[in-house]
Amino acid sequence: MMIPSFLLRFPHCYFSRRTYFANFRLFTSRADFLCIESRTPVYHCHTKWIRSSASLRRGMCQQVAPDQQIEGLSDREQRIIDRLYSGLIQGHRACLAEAITLVESTQSRKKKIAQVLLQKVLSYHRDQEKLNQGKPLAFRVGLSGPPGAGKSTFIECFGKMLTERKYKVSVLAVDPSSSTSGGSLLGDKTRMTELSRDMNAYIRPSPTRGTLGGVTRTTNEAILLCEGGGYNVVLVETVGVGQSEFAVADMVDMFILLLPPAGGDELQGIKRGIIEMADLVAINKADGDLIVPARRIQAEYVSALKLLRKRSKVWRPQVLRISAKTGEGISDMWDKMTEFRDLMLTSGELIAKRRKQQKVWMWNLIQENMLDHFRSHLAVKDKIPHLEEKVLSGVLSPGLAADLLLKAFKDGV
Repeated sequence: MMIPSFLLRFPHCYFSRRTYFANFRLFTSRADFLCIESRTPVYHCHTKWIRSSASLRRGMCQQVAPDQQIEGLSDREQRIIDRLYSGLIQGHRACLAEAITLVESTQSRKKKIAQVLLQKVLSYHRDQEKLNQGKPLAFRVGLSGPPGAGKSTFIECFGKMLTERKYKVSVLAVDPSSSTSGGSLLGDKTRMTELSRDMNAYIRPSPTRGTLGGVTRTTNEAILLCEGGGYNVVLVETVGVGQSEFAVADMVDMFILLLPPAGGDELQGIKRGIIEMADLVAINKADGDLIVPARRIQAEYVSALKLLRKRSKVWRPQVLRISAKTGEGISDMWDKMTEFRDLMLTSGELIAKRRKQQKVWMWNLIQENMLDHFRSHLAVKDKIPHLEEKVLSGVLSPGLAADLLLKAFKDGV
């Protein structure tokens, strides 16, 4: 008789030559044998007596949690995971691209494979940080700003400067998706022609797929994959439509706001909440005829930032003038960024910030998945069209319809 595969994970367990059948009862003839399940063989454990199948499952969770996700995967899927993991940590760009595509997939089977891969990368990442005396392996930078601020031009100029200094740079650029067709132009890579050819840089454009603010749910996981691939500077460029700044600030070490110098009344045009999230404000296109307006905008933002509450004990947000076209101020900007990183690391704020971000994203993903679970729940699914129709006709208020659906969900759980 064959031993079930899950018991092979217990080196201290062996199969008895005698077979007993019962309903979760301990046999009086041999106290060291237990029937795991009705009409199933009996096993013996040296470490402790397990009195039910539920106890056995709890023991499995305690002892084999790291490998538990591998169960249920086919040999082909495990080979895919091993190939992507091996190629990723060796710095193969093709494996990084395939891994990010995997985590972006909405197919349930691929999502499971992606989570196993991410867990292996996370374990590797944690070991590498221990070798690095607990310091982060990469510097995560969020970049946002209104359309026309020159974000793509800045990233190409900035990225080329970093690769010349022997850094490995990855760019996660998020493009807005069409609300009608669902398609996305993904033009960021075409606007960074020189950087896209640099072997020390990796550019990954991703569609928003309707995600509020333009930061996809998998952006945080893509950052982890890029760091596992050896990229020590990760730039996350957002759509810049108003809400993305709050999302990206919860996944990066430093948030930079890029602004044009001639966009009208800037302090009215940019929300206060967005300014409060910025660790550094850069006035781009400060060259030629725009130098004077850039100086005026810089002075306005310096005055405005003095009125805002400090978010860090060791860093006060600063305002710089740069020109991505001429390269002026780019090197000074990197010096300010490294100063920020060093101060935050020394004070311990950076590590604390990263830990808090992981908790925030856990709850964000729970909220998103709970909504999907809510829509597909048997007690709710059939009621949704009927209540939606009543809301559209004005018979029910949206609040009352929501309460009825939530009550049906609660009663059906």
